[in-house]
Amino acid sequence: MKWTIMLGALFLLSACEQKPAPAVAQEFTKTTVCTLDGMSLADYPGPKGQIQYADGKTDFFCDTVEVLSMLLQPEQKRKVLAAFVNDMGKADWNAPRGNWIDARTAWFVKDSRKRGAMGATFVSFADEAAAKTFVAQQGGTILQFASIKPDMVVMDGGALHGGSSH
Repeated sequence: MKWTIMLGALFLLSACEQKPAPAVAQEFTKTTVCTLDGMSLADYPGPKGQIQYADGKTDFFCDTVEVLSMLLQPEQKRKVLAAFVNDMGKADWNAPRGNWIDARTAWFVKDSRKRGAMGATFVSFADEAAAKTFVAQQGGTILQFASIKPDMVVMDGGALHGGSSH
């Protein structure tokens, strides 16, 4: 009988434990600036990004090159809860708002003719079909997050072409 009561109490206690709510992308405002360079997100075209950390802080980035660079840094020590980028299959290129998707499941197009806040950018999409349509119109190569290497997102004015010079 004691064991039954103890097990019941343990079950009730475990049921009371609250799991953290899934991370939800935050929208930037006219005054939101990029964590890395202070550029106003609202003033530049192309896909944006954000990283939410376990400490409750959110960093915003004016370009996907920046958010990818931060995520792929081997020295990244802060616990990342979530990373979001705009789905450019739905967002307006010149004023992207909303349409946030998980950066780690997104499809990215590198080396397209479109330029973002930092120049050459990684254009983010929720699905491969939208990425293929974009490539047909703007050129580029489709990659998934796991295929992007740190040397591809060096912040020197844009994405490098496969880590080699032109």
